[in-house]
Amino acid sequence: MCGRYALFRWSPSFAALPGFPADQKPRWNLAPNGQVLMLRAGEQGPQAAAARWGLTPAWLKDLSKTPAHARAETLAEQPMFREPFRQRRALLPANGFYEWRGGARKRPYWMSNGEPLMYFAALWELYPVGGQEYLSVALITQEAATLRRPLILGEHEQALWLSNDTPPEQLAALLLKPQMALRERALATLVNDPQLDAPECLTPA
Repeated sequence: MCGRYALFRWSPSFAALPGFPADQKPRWNLAPNGQVLMLRAGEQGPQAAAARWGLTPAWLKDLSKTPAHARAETLAEQPMFREPFRQRRALLPANGFYEWRGGARKRPYWMSNGEPLMYFAALWELYPVGGQEYLSVALITQEAATLRRPLILGEHEQALWLSNDTPPEQLAALLLKPQMALRERALATLVNDPQLDAPECLTPA
């Protein structure tokens, strides 16, 4: 399962997107229940916003039960995800993500696709707190052998995913698309510390 990822580098044009937070800082260790940057459809194209990583419908009162992930093969039928899938789709930009593999002592790996940014398919929801509304998001995952990885979308697929005009059958096809080929690099175990949010997370093994 993709439990952590990083967004520490972006272009000036990306930072010029509507809604891009003025205080956005490089992050090397993004984890569920924290704040992440997401993109959703705006009037003039993609719009950036900060969101809580953990989908939080307005009716859900227990924030310990907010799902960080939605399985691509079942989300269209699940009550938690069905409506966001139809109407509230998003992208999570990243430079790469972390994957742990092995036996009792799992080895962390840095996974990327060689592009400046990669985009994970996601779903978003609004949730009210104290008279204000906040954004929340869940990352969509696919099966990858014995693991689950983010559903990574190419440029044309990103536009289809965000558009409100994309037919349901095309959206369903995106959920079933083959896994994108990825580069991997074995890492030292520094990233195992969820409190470490610094370039040292990418220290090679």
